[in-house]
Amino acid sequence: VNVSHLAEEIESYFRDGQRFGVQIAYSFEGRIVEGNLVGEAVGSAGGMRKIQNFYPFFDDTFVVLCGDALIDLDLTAAVKWHKSKGSLATIIMKSVPKEEVSSYGVVVTDEDGRVKAFQEKPKVEEALSTNINTGIYIFEPEVFNYIPSGVEYDIGSQLFPKLVEIGAPFYAIPMDFEWVDIGKVPDYWRAIRGVLSGEIKNVQIPGQRVAPGIYTGMNVAVNWDKVDITGPVYIGGMTKIEDGAKIVGPTMIGPNCWICSGATVENSVIFEWSRLGPGVRLVDKLVFGRYCVDKTGATIDVQAAALDWLITDARQDPPSHTPAERQAIAELLGNNAS
Repeated sequence: VNVSHLAEEIESYFRDGQRFGVQIAYSFEGRIVEGNLVGEAVGSAGGMRKIQNFYPFFDDTFVVLCGDALIDLDLTAAVKWHKSKGSLATIIMKSVPKEEVSSYGVVVTDEDGRVKAFQEKPKVEEALSTNINTGIYIFEPEVFNYIPSGVEYDIGSQLFPKLVEIGAPFYAIPMDFEWVDIGKVPDYWRAIRGVLSGEIKNVQIPGQRVAPGIYTGMNVAVNWDKVDITGPVYIGGMTKIEDGAKIVGPTMIGPNCWICSGATVENSVIFEWSRLGPGVRLVDKLVFGRYCVDKTGATIDVQAAALDWLITDARQDPPSHTPAERQAIAELLGNNAS
């Protein structure tokens, strides 16, 4: 796994891969500055070159995947096609509706699948294809003959145009598979909703089903007769839902959260250790730590905005008094500040 930005968090989560049934090693792009890891990416192709220079790991056909998508791809079939073409590099493509092409990199091929050109997020009326680059590639080790050492070098914007220019055996194949981009907040949001609603295949909702459309982790503290919950909803383990709370799906609430009485959560994603105060109403929001994010990616730092009595860390003691601001907001909303 090639890491740079948030390297420590990624390595801490996946570790050696044992719990996922795989072996994982890491290559870090960056340096230490005043005791802190600072990411300095060398480009997607440059990262491959860095690994290869350390030790020739890539000694046979290999697959490279970008880490910001949920996929369900028959890699065996893809590699078989790649080898049948005698390809040096192969792009896995996916067809999208024409009105969506402006959000992606478009790949243009001839009838045999040979790559002829690229269009980076073209206007709909200018798109020459509806096949997009999914960030999944198959390479032969000889591709390193075209990747320089010691410089930033990108697969999509530098390596691939070079392969087209020199006429290398460079192909692309459209495949029908599950591919959900989660590289941006709106994309991540849609992915969570897709899992909860069952639209995304082969990704199971964790926990146990306690009612139609409602799933929970272990030891959730809730009186089901005194809350209003409409699925699809997932509630993580060791989360407390107080009487009078309302949750409307699709909503995911992480582990160790605390949803206070009178709070409403609708079409939202609440990450672990979040406490939503009494009367809080969250619609179309994502809560992570001290940050509240809407579907467009706009962010509020609740601590900096002095709103941490509304949303705070569940491990902190709850507010012992009612701030004047809270009283005023509660009155405007017609709620009681308790």
